[in-house]
Amino acid sequence: MRALISVTDKTGIEELAKGLKDLGVEIVSTGGTYKKINDAGIEAIEIDQITNFPEILEGRVKTLSPYVHGGILYKRDDENHVNTVKEHNIKPIDIVVVNLYEFQKALEKGNPDNIIENIDIGGPSMVRSAAKNHKDVLIVTDPADYDELLERLKNDEIDLLYRQKLAMKAYNLTAFYDSIIARYFSKLIGEEGKYKTYGFEKESDLRYGENPGQEAALYNDPFVKGLMENIEVIHGKEMSYNNYNDLNPALELAQELGEKAVVALKHQSPCGVAVGSDIYDSYTKAFECDSQSIFGGIVAVNGIVDGKTASKMHEIFLEIIAASDFTDEALEILTQKKNVRLVRVNFDNETVKEEIRYLNGKVLIQGKDFGKDEVEIVTNKKPNEAEIKDLLFAQKVVKYVKSNAIVVAKDMKTLGCGAGQQSRVWALESIRDHFKDRDFTGAVLGSDAFFPFSDTVELAHEMGISSIIEPGGSIRDKDSIDKCNEYNMSMVFSKSRHFKH
Repeated sequence: MRALISVTDKTGIEELAKGLKDLGVEIVSTGGTYKKINDAGIEAIEIDQITNFPEILEGRVKTLSPYVHGGILYKRDDENHVNTVKEHNIKPIDIVVVNLYEFQKALEKGNPDNIIENIDIGGPSMVRSAAKNHKDVLIVTDPADYDELLERLKNDEIDLLYRQKLAMKAYNLTAFYDSIIARYFSKLIGEEGKYKTYGFEKESDLRYGENPGQEAALYNDPFVKGLMENIEVIHGKEMSYNNYNDLNPALELAQELGEKAVVALKHQSPCGVAVGSDIYDSYTKAFECDSQSIFGGIVAVNGIVDGKTASKMHEIFLEIIAASDFTDEALEILTQKKNVRLVRVNFDNETVKEEIRYLNGKVLIQGKDFGKDEVEIVTNKKPNEAEIKDLLFAQKVVKYVKSNAIVVAKDMKTLGCGAGQQSRVWALESIRDHFKDRDFTGAVLGSDAFFPFSDTVELAHEMGISSIIEPGGSIRDKDSIDKCNEYNMSMVFSKSRHFKH
């Protein structure tokens, strides 16, 4: 039996080589792998002794040879194949242990020449060849599989199911690897091809999904350095599916609003948002928006949580507190509760440029809703400077509220978020009815889409709201504009719809 070993990740390779040698397996190897095995005192054959040709083109060509691929690909139960390899003096290769050049690491370093040189050619070719002929050849691409391989060889427990499992992992690796390369070139030229490729690397299994009856796992997209890329859970229980799912929009909104922003979120929609004079002021205002819904929710802080803010947070149960950082005093206070998850996040990371939704057999992909800080005044009354500031703030928040959505805000803090209603006016009614004693005088209103009727304007006037921002675009825009003029309210069109379903 002969094994070909050629790896970039050399984890455990000496132990594997020794184990194979002890089982009587002849080892063929390449370059750095051969040197490492040889230096460990394990006998191996260099690849050029098999190919009868030296490694050329700075290593670009070393295993692309019929003496390699013939030895891997021929069918052991096909007489014609057996006669062919004998005729050409090609010896069988029964085990292929290969992993690939570190393209991702080269990508991170950013040197274009180095990136291209780290596109592996021979490695994927050997992996695919061995996986295709898995009935006769064992293909091992993951160092985590070395121990099981040796144990199965030792006990003669190599069955077809095991071979198929290794083949699956092999093609899984090459598909992932090629997806990263394809996305690199797509980004380079600013165009998409016919096929949309994504490669996700499994990070961990989760206890369950949205509900206990659903399986779930967390995957990492190595091509994107997004907000969730390097979050660090520094205290608390293991993160759940719902934790990750809720944390993401909270972080995105906190990032979009900038430093000192605090976002409280529950079930995928903000319940309190503020940008105050400092983090304590922001958190207090976000809490005051909806002190009931924030309980058991997620809080994202674009800044450092200090002791004073931590003491305020400690008064209620919060599932997650995510922040740029925490002072020592804050950590001392917040870690007193075992169940609260404290997460450190880098708000300087980029945000993703697209969103993916997997349907039942179809996939929807869309660009991220960034919107614009542009307004067109459409009423006789113009909003003042403070109102303009609040209108833009409300528009940013409403992007993250489930549709149909309304946000009422004043002084850079939300006074109410109406989410997920079938009728837009119901979203505003839910704010009015939930906060019966709240003074909305002089507040502004942000809507995720246009008003098909003037009923929302009429209710806003009754509540004391002074200015409205909405996209416009309804055939009945004039009805709402006329109502605003009648009530001496100002209205601006953003011309950007912000549905979030």
